[in-house]
Amino acid sequence: MATTDSILQGVNVLGKVDESHRKILTPDALAFLALLHRSFNPTRKALLERRRLRQAELDRGVLPTFLPETRHIRENDAWRGAPPAPGLVDRRVEITGPTDRKMVVNALNSDVWTYMADLEDSSAPTWENMINGQVNLYDANRRQVDFKQGPKEYKLRTDRKLPTLIVRPRGWHLDEKHVTVDGEPISGSLFDFGLYFFHNAFETVKIGQGPYFYLPKMESHLEARLWNDVFNLAQDYISMPRGTIRGTVLIETILAAFEMDEIIYELRDHSSGLNCGRWDYIFSVIKKFRNNKDFVLPDRSAVTMTVPFMDAYVKLLIQTCHRRGVHAMGGMAAQIPIKDDKAANDKAMDGVRADKLREVRAGHDGTWVAHPALATIATEVFNKHMPTPNQLFVRREDVQISPNDLLNMNVPGVITEDGIRKNLNIGLGYMEAWVRGVGCVPINFLMEDAATAEVSRSQLWQWTKHGVSTADGRTVDKAYALRLLKECADELAAKGPKGNKFKLASQYFAGQITGEDYADFLTTLLYDEITQVGSPRSASKL
Repeated sequence: MATTDSILQGVNVLGKVDESHRKILTPDALAFLALLHRSFNPTRKALLERRRLRQAELDRGVLPTFLPETRHIRENDAWRGAPPAPGLVDRRVEITGPTDRKMVVNALNSDVWTYMADLEDSSAPTWENMINGQVNLYDANRRQVDFKQGPKEYKLRTDRKLPTLIVRPRGWHLDEKHVTVDGEPISGSLFDFGLYFFHNAFETVKIGQGPYFYLPKMESHLEARLWNDVFNLAQDYISMPRGTIRGTVLIETILAAFEMDEIIYELRDHSSGLNCGRWDYIFSVIKKFRNNKDFVLPDRSAVTMTVPFMDAYVKLLIQTCHRRGVHAMGGMAAQIPIKDDKAANDKAMDGVRADKLREVRAGHDGTWVAHPALATIATEVFNKHMPTPNQLFVRREDVQISPNDLLNMNVPGVITEDGIRKNLNIGLGYMEAWVRGVGCVPINFLMEDAATAEVSRSQLWQWTKHGVSTADGRTVDKAYALRLLKECADELAAKGPKGNKFKLASQYFAGQITGEDYADFLTTLLYDEITQVGSPRSASKL
């Protein structure tokens, strides 16, 4: 068997390593990362190339459908996903947020059932954010995460059982450039998963939970198969029984919606269900069909969960999950309480209540909130309408969803200059924060993350590309889009704090809203702005 030193040959760390990081970046942990990279990176790269080829098909007008080659999986009623794991039987309210220490403590102290600790869309992947997030999760699982900030103390509650921790690593498309293996950056997915699993797998079992994950941005069941292979190798490597890991897949791409049965099937011994990642799903619809004028959508505010393509996606997800015995999780309530305007706050909270009522009545087993204050509302609604730990027994056999239903873009609404400006403000506001290393930002009392910035960016690109007309008859072209961008950027820069980066954000955004260049993701477009790569240091000498 290879020694740790021999495995570490060719492994280099290019990020700054503080004393607190050394318990994470141990030789054994880095050797595990190297094993994951060497075992799975070629497959990951092949699957990313497959995405590119699939996009070329869509651009030629080939619309997605349910896969004929996996029909036998969809039509077989006999197979099931894994039974709910300890700590995941009841997930009626889940809070989500980044992995800074304050958020970790506040989330675990919230009156919720689980906490989705996010290393993905609500975290800008600076080296410090990613490695400090691992430190905080390591300490949280050992109940040693208490800390002081100035006069204030943050301590975990001891009066009740804490929520179950679920970690969301980055998607398959992202690299972690601060660690290289054999001259290649390691996958952000494998880096995030590998470090968390290696240090915390047994610790989570010890506290009555397990190594649980949310899996983002997948576009096919083959990408789920790759995760399942990763899970099996990881468990075998530390002599943990297979099936201890559980993964909830976010269905946040239109292509994944056509392969939900297959995704659960690939992960079946490790599956803990699917989640409606609503904002990323809308982004994906626009992105994948951006060159097809039949898929032009109106203002973002008009694209609600009740429009045909979103309603079909929700119904199919719930039916698929419950047929296979796994959870169907609802979407995010991103509202932030409005403290100085009671009428506006009441209206916003009524909207949250209505959204959660729609979810529980549809058959969801739980839902997401971004702020602890929303947990009470979500809990009240789910407790009233779902007295059991979940509602896997709601089979939704009344649902019949066709490919045309998932692609039904009959969305009432118009495109307005106000909608354009809102998209510009959200995109600029998020990108400016991101290049400062902040991955989620409050804008107009909503917590915006990468997904909502992507919807904004993609709608602007789509409208300009197809030269749509606004409600007042103005044609949206390149000159108009860039003029409004400059006005919004100048206004935000003038209002913002000294040293803000709206000018830089505007330079990047200008290249993304003219219907010409289109980056695969904003996060990959901006990543080098927050990457501080130092000289390589051998992992064996840290």
